[in-house]
Amino acid sequence: MIFRTAVEHAKRHPGLIPQFFFICLGMGGACLYLFRLARAPYIIWNKTNNPEPWNELDPTYQYKFVAITTDYKNLKKEGPDF
Repeated sequence: MIFRTAVEHAKRHPGLIPQFFFICLGMGGACLYLFRLARAPYIIWNKTNNPEPWNELDPTYQYKFVAITTDYKNLKKEGPDF
């Protein structure tokens, strides 16, 4: 129903087509980014199998989406192995 209304408005006002496109593109990008955040290895969805998954990560794992000043390839693990 909402999609049909949007198509009717776009037919009457063709200038709305780019706006609908960029709104859908932004919503799709936001959904993909939230899905990426939910699939991160340090997020716990099931505590029975592995309650501390961050202990199994390599010290060179890049946690941030964009790391400008940190070179994760040369990091060494600090602390004991559990």
